[in-house]
Amino acid sequence: MPTRRTAALTGVFFVVAAVTAVVALALYQPALTDPGYVLGAGADAAVLTGVALEVLLAASVVGTGVALYPVMARYGRATALGYALGRLAEALVILVGVVAVLAVVTLRQVHATSGGDADALVTVARALVAVHDATFLVGPGLIIGVNTTLLAWLVRRSGLVAGWIPVVGLVGGPLVLASSTAVLFGAYTQVSAFAGLAALPVFVWEMSLAGYLLVRGFRAAPAASAPASARPAASVV
Repeated sequence: MPTRRTAALTGVFFVVAAVTAVVALALYQPALTDPGYVLGAGADAAVLTGVALEVLLAASVVGTGVALYPVMARYGRATALGYALGRLAEALVILVGVVAVLAVVTLRQVHATSGGDADALVTVARALVAVHDATFLVGPGLIIGVNTTLLAWLVRRSGLVAGWIPVVGLVGGPLVLASSTAVLFGAYTQVSAFAGLAALPVFVWEMSLAGYLLVRGFRAAPAASAPASARPAASVV
C-alpha cells in the first residue's frame, strides 16, 4: 500500500512546480520581452530570482517522477519508467532555457562593465531568448503532453485517486500535445488564447491530483487494478 508520506511528497512537488513556473515566467519578462534589456540597467535581481525558481521547478519535476515510480510501477512498470524518464527529459529541457536566460543577464553585465558592439549584443540576446522560448514549447508543451497522458493512464488504472481526476489528465495531455504541435507548425503563437485554453486542463489535472494527494492521500485500490505480473502467484497444491 502506498504511504501517506509518498502521497504528500508528490502533492508538494506538483504544487511547487506549478508555483515556481508561473512566478519565474513573470520575473523573466524584462529579459524576454525587452530587446534593449541587454543594453540597459536591467532588472537582474528579478531575472536571477526567476532563474533560481526554475532550477527549483526542474528539481520538483524530477521529484514527481521519482516519488511516483515505485507506486505506479505496480500498475505498469514500463509506463511508469517512461513517465519518470519523461519528467527527467522535461526538467533537462527547462534547464536549457534557464541557461539561456542566465546568459542574457551575463551579456548585460559584461556590456555594463566593458561595453561592446550594441547591435551584436542585441542579436545574441534575441537568439538566447529564442532558445528559451523553444524550450518552453518543447518542455512544458510537447513533453508534458506525453507525460501527462502516461501518468493519467496509470492513475486511472490504479484507482488510487478519485476517478474523475485522471480523466482530466487523459483529456489534457493529448490536448496540450496537439496544441504545442500546432504552435510548432505556426498555426498560432505560444502566447495566444488557443494555447492558454489548451494548457488549462493539464493545470487542472495537476492541481486536482496534488490537492487530492495532500488532503486524502492514496486510497485503497481494488486488487484487480494491478496487472497480473504484479500480483502474487496462486499456490499449486
